[in-house]
Amino acid sequence: MTQSESETTRRHRVVVIGAGFGGLSAVRALRAAPVDVTVIDRRNYHLFQPLLYQVATAGLSPADIAAPIRSILARQRNARVLMARVSGIDKSAREVITESGRVPYDTLIVATGARHAYFGRDDWEAVAPGLKKIDDATAIRRRILLAFERAETAQDEATRRALLSFVVIGGGPTGVELAGAIAELARNALVRDFRAIDPRLARVLLIEGGKRVLASFPEALSAAAQRDLARLGVEVRVGKPVTACDADGVVAGDERIPARTVIWAAGVAASPAAKWLGAAHDRVGRVIVEPDLSVAGHPEIFVVGDTAAMTTPDGRPVPGIAPAAKQGGIHVARTICARLADVPAPGPFRYRHFGNLATIGRGSAVADFGWIQVKGLAAWWLWGAAHVFFLIGFRNRVAVILDWLWAYVTYQRGARLITGGDDGPEHAA
Repeated sequence: MTQSESETTRRHRVVVIGAGFGGLSAVRALRAAPVDVTVIDRRNYHLFQPLLYQVATAGLSPADIAAPIRSILARQRNARVLMARVSGIDKSAREVITESGRVPYDTLIVATGARHAYFGRDDWEAVAPGLKKIDDATAIRRRILLAFERAETAQDEATRRALLSFVVIGGGPTGVELAGAIAELARNALVRDFRAIDPRLARVLLIEGGKRVLASFPEALSAAAQRDLARLGVEVRVGKPVTACDADGVVAGDERIPARTVIWAAGVAASPAAKWLGAAHDRVGRVIVEPDLSVAGHPEIFVVGDTAAMTTPDGRPVPGIAPAAKQGGIHVARTICARLADVPAPGPFRYRHFGNLATIGRGSAVADFGWIQVKGLAAWWLWGAAHVFFLIGFRNRVAVILDWLWAYVTYQRGARLITGGDDGPEHAA
């Protein structure tokens, strides 16, 4: 589009920052609209974050839970993809500032997600990595598998015990799923692989500062999850927040726990979107949006997903989960289409909650649908079906189903590769 072209002849420009659930849902909902859509993301793939923990624990490969953005949108003729890092938004000029230049917009959708937060202890990140990206998952997988390898060659018992101790901080769904998966990896998948150590003796601890794990679930399901974790051999510590964390372990309450592998699953913070926009935000950095998900004073800018502090019409917060992001993206797309057609907009965003699910381990999960609560094997099948349904692309669904069936029947995990990093010459073959 050249500068000489008339503003009345060019199509409406929609720019979407972020190709997560919210961003992609908005783009797809605009496929038949008279708009030109530009998707900007610093990575070239859409990631299914709810299954990242399975990559981190060697259950799935990264390609099973990710798909190239260009491939997803290849047949959508009104969409183009830019792989670039965003550094700001010029609201007066209506331009997104990227490392590759400025991208003009008529309507902007910000869907940049969230990152892990350490509540003011960012120095812990080096020793207790969080889980938000594929790089995080493969780095955690590397730490877990290397711990067993190094325990095999450890010369003293204290070092071996520390190497075989795994601490997960945070008792939400991610923490519960990680702890259960690590326990299953040690007790089932690795049990015949080593000679000097018995992987079944690995110690897995889940530390939650609150009163119970899965605090967003009903107490009965929370208790069931804790029992299932104990059955897997996971030690659950509640009511004792971590007060110190270093390369040799953590301090929870007044107890020092030696552990060489610590994983953070205790909290999230929004992306820098609120700073880019100069918008009001909540305590974790999410942009406070209007009922239609637009930014106050800027009806041409929308914020969806984990980046937005969304609420229901009665004032309750909308959970930061995939269905909420998808619904938000679709709502914004419908609002844009209504404005262009000069018809009444859909009105306030209304989130429809389908339920909460969390898996504890093989054949064990909890599901809360409000009107009914399910646990055990039935909940596990529901959890699996829901996650496969939300995966992008037929190939991903087939790959995940086959990997899960193989793991279920054989107790094996097919992605136990130690990749990345440089262990120095002493570890070279």
